[in-house]
Amino acid sequence: MEVTEKIAVDHGLKKEEFAKICELLKRIPNITELALFSAMWNEHCSYKSSRKHLKNLHTKGKKVIQGPGENAGIIDIGDDDAIVFKIESHNHPSFIEPYQGAATGVGGIMRDVFTMGARPIANLNSIHFGSPQNKKTKNLLRGVVKGIGGYGNCIGVPTIAGQTCFDESYNGNILVNAMTLGLVNKNKIFYSKAAGINKPVIYVGSKTGRDGIHGASMASAIFDEKIEEKKPTVQVGDPFTEKLLLEACLELMADNSIIAIQDMGAAGLTSSSIEMASKGKLGIEINLNKVPCREEKMTPYEIMLSESQERMLIVLEKGMEDKAKKIFDKWNLDFAVIGKTTNSKKIELYFDKIKVADVPINLLAENAPMYDRKWKKNKLPQKIKFKKEDFKSLNLSDCLKKIISNPNISNKQWIWNQYDHTVMGDTIQKPGGDAGVVRVHGTNKAVAACVDSSALYCYAHPLTGGKQVVCESWRNLISVGSEPIAITNCLNFGNPEKEKNMGEFVECVQGISDASKYLNFPVVSGNVSFYNETKDKGIKPTPSIGGVGLIKDYKNMITMDFKNPDNIILVIGKTEGHLPQSIFAREILSEKKGPPPEINLFNEKNNGESVAKIIKEKLVEACHDVSLGGILVAIAKMCIKGQKGAKLNNIKSLTSKYEYFFGEDQGRYIIEVKKENLKKVNELLKENSVHFEEIGKVTTDNLSYNNVLKISIEDLNKTYTNWLSNYMVN
Repeated sequence: MEVTEKIAVDHGLKKEEFAKICELLKRIPNITELALFSAMWNEHCSYKSSRKHLKNLHTKGKKVIQGPGENAGIIDIGDDDAIVFKIESHNHPSFIEPYQGAATGVGGIMRDVFTMGARPIANLNSIHFGSPQNKKTKNLLRGVVKGIGGYGNCIGVPTIAGQTCFDESYNGNILVNAMTLGLVNKNKIFYSKAAGINKPVIYVGSKTGRDGIHGASMASAIFDEKIEEKKPTVQVGDPFTEKLLLEACLELMADNSIIAIQDMGAAGLTSSSIEMASKGKLGIEINLNKVPCREEKMTPYEIMLSESQERMLIVLEKGMEDKAKKIFDKWNLDFAVIGKTTNSKKIELYFDKIKVADVPINLLAENAPMYDRKWKKNKLPQKIKFKKEDFKSLNLSDCLKKIISNPNISNKQWIWNQYDHTVMGDTIQKPGGDAGVVRVHGTNKAVAACVDSSALYCYAHPLTGGKQVVCESWRNLISVGSEPIAITNCLNFGNPEKEKNMGEFVECVQGISDASKYLNFPVVSGNVSFYNETKDKGIKPTPSIGGVGLIKDYKNMITMDFKNPDNIILVIGKTEGHLPQSIFAREILSEKKGPPPEINLFNEKNNGESVAKIIKEKLVEACHDVSLGGILVAIAKMCIKGQKGAKLNNIKSLTSKYEYFFGEDQGRYIIEVKKENLKKVNELLKENSVHFEEIGKVTTDNLSYNNVLKISIEDLNKTYTNWLSNYMVN
């Protein structure tokens, strides 16, 4: 088949990109070579619209062993232990085929982690769906949750935390972001950089089929009405094979026979072989007849673009093939020597003894296009002043009930009940708290992890929103008693060719970088997902941040449930009563305009470090950060979780109790303190110039405030818990 400009455009390349390819090659590529370019030059693999801006991220830190650029990031947690972690999107496939899309998202991120020599110890997820009224939402939610649970539960890795959001901007484009943490000895880390000439290149795992062909290109495209036709581009996962692959790889990693190892993820054999050769500045030669295929008459084009799951590519030391083959035979997995490293600096593919592709590696990798796309700066929206009469007809009790039953605040137990969160026996804080916590097996150390996003704030003002989501992650990790170490990010945006969308991306990245630098909370890995758009309607900008922290002694972990009556409740951080962009403004006052709450990075750091200090001194009984919904929602959740009440003091600081209780000012925590520890806590907070106030005390039964609020914990719990289960059943 002679390749034309039209065929190139059908492969997701721009006309000018095809012209550039012909110019670089000094000829027209054949169809297999075009396949290589279409895979390596698409947005999903080349980051062509985002590379320029991602360079500005803060990625260095004392505990960072590996930053962005590898399969996953790595941080040092002491005693030769390291945590490998990353978050990735599987948005487009999950919208087309929710079960397999979500399942293979989980499988793919786990391979990114164990390909570095780490045993996965925890999974998390951040999932976003359209409006609950949208007719597709329920089935998409059901399929995605089953897919995440089906894969993670089968492979035996606990799902310890996550978040679920609903917004009409995801009606045509849901988001499924999967995150995995793995544990590795820092002296036994494996990388994807090929080295040495004439080293055998090994294919291991499942056989190659026709599923997932063009998966990476599909992930770099906008959806239209022909979405059903894209189903064959969704990969099909098999968690039982992945479990075998995990064990076989870790067994092979026990000696020194592996030079480099890479997961066959997006763009399959194409990206894995080219990336390994590119990092090692080598060439690679592959005989495609030797690739194990499960379907007949597969062409070189299909073999190179297939995204069949549970496959790895390994560069092995010469002479170690037989030993390695025995391991993979034992685990009943395919093992084939399919090629070798060369000094040609080209990818050379052979099929039926004919050379079917001959392309310099640098044209596919380093020379992939990098665009400096035009972008529009986003102005901070005008402030909105709410008047006393706006609150006149409101009832505090009704407002609280309406907000805690809101889809974005209500209890998500229906979801996480379908995940195994205790498998492996080391989970010490399950879903439903500020962060999940797993013990490092056989030690007193524990690792905390959380995942957060804030599309409404990012949509209102991307720079502020980008900062906020990093600070939210930081607060969640501090709230469970951990020291925040590093983050991974999954940047979900619309079409980067639109100046508004590109502006949202650039400024969110700037905000993320500013906050992570100030908090010394570096970005060590991540993923960009553009073109989350259907028929010209894009999603709100949604950067998801996965945070990881260390608890040196798991016995010092903190939970958010109130513990004992008569303990004192404190609010840490100043409450200004910021209502614009809050859930209260939207749900109760029907006001969607205005700026998000301001981020003061000095206060975030100072307040967080001070809370961490008093936790370390064992002066805190319970802790929860104040985020969506404000102070009253945070206290209500602490009451529900601990099955205790709270009697709140008369507030003096603001004109309106609604601003005080529902304002979403940042940098705040609610803590529970024993009476005998109050003096010491006050001293420590004053020493660090932290603003705090005593807001009430823990009681046995009701949540009450003066004569205007009195709700039993049973009533609160029903209101908080029932929305999602009722929605899914009815």
